[in-house]
This record gives sequence, structure tokens and C-alpha cells, in this order.
Amino acid sequence: MKPSVLWSFFLGLDVLIFDRLHKYFQVDMAGWTGGEVIEVAPFFDYTLVWNTGISYGLMGGMTPEMLLLIMGLAVVALAWWWVKEDSLLTRIGIALAIGGALSNAIDRVVYGAVADFFSLSFFPYIFNIADMAITTGVIALIIDVLRPRPEPESKS
Repeated sequence: MKPSVLWSFFLGLDVLIFDRLHKYFQVDMAGWTGGEVIEVAPFFDYTLVWNTGISYGLMGGMTPEMLLLIMGLAVVALAWWWVKEDSLLTRIGIALAIGGALSNAIDRVVYGAVADFFSLSFFPYIFNIADMAITTGVIALIIDVLRPRPEPESKS
């Protein structure tokens, strides 16, 4: 098995575990139900908001079952790409996206919506650890697509 497979797998698993633990301690252990706010800095609040859409509240009017189906199809497509890919950076990006997407999907099953916590005054959305991993994964994929590749040697 290639090292990039193991490294990226454990990175995606870490995202899933870290996000699940954060939500467990804040929602289940601390008992937050939504609307609680802790001002951490003038530009940053720690708050619980329930997101009924997908990323950044998109598709908020869809049923939870339809959202889970869409997310499931996306995870299957990403997993197929992850298995077929050779680039470490692409595998890392995909693993981050899958780990975050799976954690947010678990939120939908457990809570009926996704728990978001981090609010920046200069950013219009509230997000969570899984969202940060998904965004970082997409950035890694964009960088990998845009970076120069060596020309394959032609056989003469």
C-alpha cells in the first residue's frame, strides 16, 4: 500500500474524530441547544447555530433524506477518485473533504442539522471543524490541479 494512501486516510479519519469529539463535548456534554454566544475576540464569537442546509446553508429547503443522499453520492464519488489518484496532495485534499463531509452527515442523522460554532465578524457564515477541513481539502485540490506537471517523456 502506498504511503499516500495511509497518510491521507488517517488525516481524513483525524478530521472526522476531532470534529465529532468537539460536537459531542459542546452539544451533548455541555448541553448547548443553539444561540449561546461566547465573545472570544472583537472579531470572533464562539456560538452554536444549527445549519439545515449543506455547506454555508445551501439547499436549506431540501428534506434531510435528500441532503443525505446527495452527500452520500458525493462521498462515494470522492472515495472512488481517492482510490484511483496517485498524487499525495490530491489524496490529502479528498481525505479532508471526505472526513468533514462524513462528520457533517453524522450531524444530520444525530441532530437533524449540522452544528456550526465559529463566527468571524468579517465572514458572513458560521462554520465548524468539518467545514474548515472541507475548505482546506478543496484548496489542496485546486492547488494540485493548477501546479505545473512534468512533461511525460515521449518514446521515439
